[in-house]
Amino acid sequence: MSPAPLLLSRRQALRWAAGAAAGLALGPLRARARGAGRRDFNVRDFGARGGGAGADTAAIQRAIDAAAAAGGRVVVPGGGRFVVGSLVLRGGIDFHLADDAELRVSARAEDYAGAGAVFTARDADGLSISGTGSVDGRSPDFMTGYDPAGEWWKPAAFRPRLFQLTGCRGLEVRGVTLRRAPSWTLHLVGCQGVLVDGIKIRNQLDVPNCDGIDPDHCRDVEIRGCDISCGDDAIVIKTTRQGAAHGPSSGITVKDCVLETQDSGVKIGTETTQDISRIRFERCTVKTGSRGLCIQLRDEGDISDVTFADITLLARCYADPWWGRGEALSLTAIPRRPGARIGRIRGVTLRNVRGRAENSARICGSPESRIRDVTLENVAVELDRWTRYPGGLWDNRPTSAEPEIERRGSIPVFGLRDADQVVLRGCRASWGAHRPEYFTHALEAERVSGLRLDDFRGEAARPGVEAVVQR
Repeated sequence: MSPAPLLLSRRQALRWAAGAAAGLALGPLRARARGAGRRDFNVRDFGARGGGAGADTAAIQRAIDAAAAAGGRVVVPGGGRFVVGSLVLRGGIDFHLADDAELRVSARAEDYAGAGAVFTARDADGLSISGTGSVDGRSPDFMTGYDPAGEWWKPAAFRPRLFQLTGCRGLEVRGVTLRRAPSWTLHLVGCQGVLVDGIKIRNQLDVPNCDGIDPDHCRDVEIRGCDISCGDDAIVIKTTRQGAAHGPSSGITVKDCVLETQDSGVKIGTETTQDISRIRFERCTVKTGSRGLCIQLRDEGDISDVTFADITLLARCYADPWWGRGEALSLTAIPRRPGARIGRIRGVTLRNVRGRAENSARICGSPESRIRDVTLENVAVELDRWTRYPGGLWDNRPTSAEPEIERRGSIPVFGLRDADQVVLRGCRASWGAHRPEYFTHALEAERVSGLRLDDFRGEAARPGVEAVVQR
């Protein structure tokens, strides 16, 4: 099903159309943002104290505005702890956290003037954020208490995102450390020509919704060499309904990243209101997650031309509120609601993927949206159980069109359903030492056409169970 036509204003249409040519200008934009020999604007010269007590928001904003007028570099010097509320970053500047400089966010809602994030920028072309310093989001101060049953912190009514950067071209984020985000850490909306290089994210693993990096309606993005630890999805590509004016997401590469999460390591979705295409995840390590690799199509956009290559993963179960049930791979296309419009997943390749997991490598469409043209090449998955949480479940959330948690008597290594033209080439299915009764087949395919197995190897979990089942 095709997505609904997108209605743009004349101004929005002109900006979007110019995007195709904008790539030619991104190099100069970045060069201006990083340009050597430009004037430094030290925030202390504008009244920032860095004592960790009173807010330095106004002083740092004055430094940002002055640097933007001159095309300079804002320097937050080392040796200080600067408390800030909401700040607006400008185009053409390098916002530089020098040495061990630390920005600590204010826990007072009144310091955000209605902004939903600590750092915001809109149409800030040539913006750079750099340095070896850090931003501390103080997530415990935005929680109401700990839920031991769910093994997570319950958020308060107000909790800001750390960065929300919208409509920026020639954007770079390099080297900085972002800690304890109370909500999404780095949200990029409608940005083009983006480099995120070598940043560290150190969020609490038991705080929900503290995603690492979220490219949303973005194009021509490279995320490389990042080290991310967070409670929710580590790197997730979206097309949210709120950002519809910015068009589809495409041309996004994620490589050489190390990821730790209690949700998905690398993911597309669940917000998929417009098309997402030309996505590549390569040479990444998912140290732990509730799902290793994930595509969740729930809306009307199409997802196509996606590659996962040279990835190692570990996927395990967590407490019930956390999404995912330890699936090594979860490619699902399920309507959010009965009768809701939904797009298609097609053209997905997984190559040289190795993983240990507590649940299947799933490729599961639905009667409303069959998944098509998926190739798994040299993919090896070992199923085992080592946590205390319930098993024998597939997690379909978010949806009301199918059971959110699907109870299954059979958990295969590779589980396929409602899919066409699926190839497994040189793939391996194996079992660990702990094999509950619901561990069954090396491969189970249901309502799958055009299935091709080339040099597929795998045995059943126990005698008397078939290795490969097709229904």
